[in-house]
Amino acid sequence: MQHYHYIFTGSGLAALITVEQMLQNEYFRDLRILLLDADAKKNNDRTWCFWDKQNHYNSITHRTWNQALFADEHFSRTFDLAPYTYKMVRGIDFYEEILSKIEQHPNVHFLQEAVVDFQEMGAHCIVKTHNSSFSCNYIFNSIFRPEIIGQQKKYPLVQQHFVGWRVKTENPVFTADCVTFMDFSVEQKNNTRFMYVLPMSENEALVEYTLFSPDLLPKEAYEAEIKAYLEKHEAGTYEILETEQGNIPMTCYRFWKHNSKRILHIGSAGGWTKASTGYTFKNTIKKSNALVQFLRTQNDMRKFHQKNRFWFYDLLLIDLLYHKNQIGSRIFGQMFRRGKVEPIFKFLDEESSFSEDLNIILRCPKRWFVLALAHRIFK
Repeated sequence: MQHYHYIFTGSGLAALITVEQMLQNEYFRDLRILLLDADAKKNNDRTWCFWDKQNHYNSITHRTWNQALFADEHFSRTFDLAPYTYKMVRGIDFYEEILSKIEQHPNVHFLQEAVVDFQEMGAHCIVKTHNSSFSCNYIFNSIFRPEIIGQQKKYPLVQQHFVGWRVKTENPVFTADCVTFMDFSVEQKNNTRFMYVLPMSENEALVEYTLFSPDLLPKEAYEAEIKAYLEKHEAGTYEILETEQGNIPMTCYRFWKHNSKRILHIGSAGGWTKASTGYTFKNTIKKSNALVQFLRTQNDMRKFHQKNRFWFYDLLLIDLLYHKNQIGSRIFGQMFRRGKVEPIFKFLDEESSFSEDLNIILRCPKRWFVLALAHRIFK
């Protein structure tokens, strides 16, 4: 049985960024690392977007925008993103970048095999695939198990679910340098629903119909709304170049409670997705960097997670979106209606001071958040 110091069960965003961080650190140079995944990572299976002011992944950034639009049924606002830019990274570009780096390090291996079981066995761990078994000192698991959330009711799950079409239109209906961040002017239907548009040019864009809600829709329902949106904006005839569909868990469930001394859950399986927004990419960069620094001095994975006040803010918002899903557009509308956008991004990045937090929170509907707070206190 081959032995490794670290085994990553699942090789998605969190695993690949963490390994990339390890490759840049001399501490890990002679440690054997194995990544296991059923997928070869050869397809453009997703895109990630994030706001950034630190030049993260510039070499593989597919598109950037300097402006963003927010709209609902009552107002529309376009704002400059400076000092941030909004970035898109394609999955295939990211995979090729990281896997090419891995190939240059003989101590790191990637195997296309599906993990069927893993467990801690006292002084070591065992990982099993359909074809092999491996031992290791530590496991980093990113295989998400949605059933563990469904088995409890204390921390509700709001799903960010969407269908997107990359379209080329007859008429020039998109503003090339302006991303449509959230357009809540679409019919809400007692949910939190919006259009999200990433333009490549005046005639080409990725158009996504997105919901923050507990329940999914039939695929045809998303597609009908995209068609209606394009017709409303007089796109004319159009060609569908690519399609995508996704579902991101938004929850404050305490995933870290499942960590053990030698097993750490990472990525969505470890609660690394920002609960209040569903954004993953930049949060994963931060978590991965913290993990690599942690591993240099610590050997008990149960000590890695540190809960902060932003977790509690997210908890109240998720409670509201779950129990009062129809008020989502009002919450986000009041947040973006006035003031600069930089403090909002700073707040969502968990980099704001407490006084800055209050300025953002006070923009939101106070009555609902007070009720959510009371519900949590007396629950």
